[in-house]
Amino acid sequence: MRKIAVLGSDSSELFESIYKYFMGKNLDITVVSDNVNSDLLSKAEKLGVSFVHVPYEENAEFFGARNFDLIVVADYKHDLDSEIIELGKFLNVHPSLLPAFKGKDSIYRAFMSGVKVSGVTVHWITNEPDGGKILAQYPVLIGNTTHYDEFEQEIKALENLLYPKVIDAVLNDKVFDFSELFENTKCNSSICENCNSHCHNKFFEKS
Repeated sequence: MRKIAVLGSDSSELFESIYKYFMGKNLDITVVSDNVNSDLLSKAEKLGVSFVHVPYEENAEFFGARNFDLIVVADYKHDLDSEIIELGKFLNVHPSLLPAFKGKDSIYRAFMSGVKVSGVTVHWITNEPDGGKILAQYPVLIGNTTHYDEFEQEIKALENLLYPKVIDAVLNDKVFDFSELFENTKCNSSICENCNSHCHNKFFEKS
C-alpha cells in the first residue's frame, strides 16, 4: 500500500479534497500538523485518518524515520529547509501561475496587479521558494467585473480539484492529463457565459 503524508498548519480544506478523492482507493494517509489545535488535525480525527502533531523543529526527525511515498504540502505556514526536503518527495500547490506571484498573498497580489489571467500551479518543492519543477498548471481568467471574493473562491475551488488528480498521477508515475480534470465535473460559475467543458473561468464541483 502506498503511503502519503498531508502536511499543513490549520486549514483542512485541501486535505478533505484529497481524502474524498482517494476514498476507497489503496492509499494510507497520515495527516501532519505543526499546530496541535488545528482544524486539520480535528478533521482527520473525525474522519478516522491517522494524524500526528509535529512541531516544525521536529520535521527532520519525523520524516527521516518514516518512508512516505509522497509528502503533500497543504497550506503549511513554514518554508521547508534543505535538510527536510532531502528526506522525501515534497509536493505543493500554489495559487498563481508560477513563476508569477511567488510567495505569500499570491491571490491578492495577482488580483490587485490588474493581470487578467492567474491560476493554480502544482510543483515539486526545492530549495528555491516556489521554484521547483512544475507538474501542472491551470488558468483562471479575471474579468473586468470580477470581485476579489469571486476570484479567490475560484482559485480555491480549482486547487481542490487539481491537486488530488496530480497527486494521483504522481503516485502512479504517469504524466498528468488535463482531460482527467474534467471527468465527472460540471461548471457551477455564474460568471461564465456559454459554459462548456473547457471553460477556463469557472468553479468546479463533482456531478
